[in-house]
Amino acid sequence: MSTRAEVLELAILGQLGSSPMHGYELRRQLSAQLGAFRTLSYGSLYPALRRLTEAGLIAEAPTGSLPHPLAGRRGRIVYELTDAGRERLAATLATADPAAWEDEAFDVRFTLFATTDARTRLRILEGRHTRMVERLSLLRESSQRTRERMDAYTAELARHGLEQVEREVEWLENLIDTERGTPGALDMRTPGPAGPPAPPTHKEQE
Repeated sequence: MSTRAEVLELAILGQLGSSPMHGYELRRQLSAQLGAFRTLSYGSLYPALRRLTEAGLIAEAPTGSLPHPLAGRRGRIVYELTDAGRERLAATLATADPAAWEDEAFDVRFTLFATTDARTRLRILEGRHTRMVERLSLLRESSQRTRERMDAYTAELARHGLEQVEREVEWLENLIDTERGTPGALDMRTPGPAGPPAPPTHKEQE
């Protein structure tokens, strides 16, 4: 899983893993949950749905058997996972390779942590932490080398980017500490005072 198309396809499988959805609802859910897909268009969503259908991973659901409000929605195709799609999703969620902690892929994988086993979650978080610590070190070195040649605005932008990465490193460390003592999925639905802060968006980091 390395290209944006592959990440989008995983996000679709993950959403359909919870319930059947039509394309409009899929787009709404992805746009609401994934910062990397806030600009998701129908132009990218529907080709992905077509590829997944052709691969036998999703299929059109018979709307007569679906719960309200999906039942009887004429003109909108409702998609659901096939057995092959469920197997692909489960196999992907059980893996933790370097692609899983790249910027866009990490966002998708994190939204699917509730259905990911604890060991895999921890490996992905640790991999992401290592990557962000490396990025932080490079940013600090670059800032020190070029600071004298920056105007005030460029220097302020560099400082802002550095702070974003610092906050994500701290956020990841808090999550890792919690995961190491948590046998099941964390309940991130109701953040409280003791919970970790929300991660910075990757678009802000850039």
